[in-house]
Amino acid sequence: MSQTNQAALDFMLTRRSYPAQALKAPVPNRDQLQTILTAASRSPDHGKLEPWRFIVLGRDALQAVADALPAEGKRIGIPQDKIDKPVMTYSGAQLAVVVVCSPKDSDKVPQSEQVFAVGGVCLGLVNAALASGFGATWLSGWFSHNRDFIRDHFNLADHETIAGIVHIGSCDAIPSDRPRPDIDAITDWSVL
Repeated sequence: MSQTNQAALDFMLTRRSYPAQALKAPVPNRDQLQTILTAASRSPDHGKLEPWRFIVLGRDALQAVADALPAEGKRIGIPQDKIDKPVMTYSGAQLAVVVVCSPKDSDKVPQSEQVFAVGGVCLGLVNAALASGFGATWLSGWFSHNRDFIRDHFNLADHETIAGIVHIGSCDAIPSDRPRPDIDAITDWSVL
């Protein structure tokens, strides 16, 4: 049995996401972000297919997303309050990383397993940002699942989807924790 890494375990037991609206500058510089992306890419990846890629959105790109949301939301019938919330979030954001699910053709690894690996990358990205001393949160939203929007604004290919948009920045205070799952209520121990 390998040795316990108590610091890593303590981090995992206390980690929490930060509200996107609370994140501000400073954000990771390019070298720091390179390390965070490298750590996130250590997701389990059956077949070493790397079915993900990243799009880094700085301040101007985030504002462009915010500016494009109202017209697209109205075009597809999204209620105004559901348009206003992401507009406010993206107008105030400083840095976000779009995690693109880009599955590869494989006879060995089903697409569903590749999608799960990309989910691991999203969580790894949040955790690596937190471990680097930044706040982070994993978001999505109506527009991130809108085929026209993601093609036109993120240049995604037809087979690609957005697994998550991870906002990263600094925060003045650690947010309060939320209720966590009752492990006994969701665990079946009968197979042991």
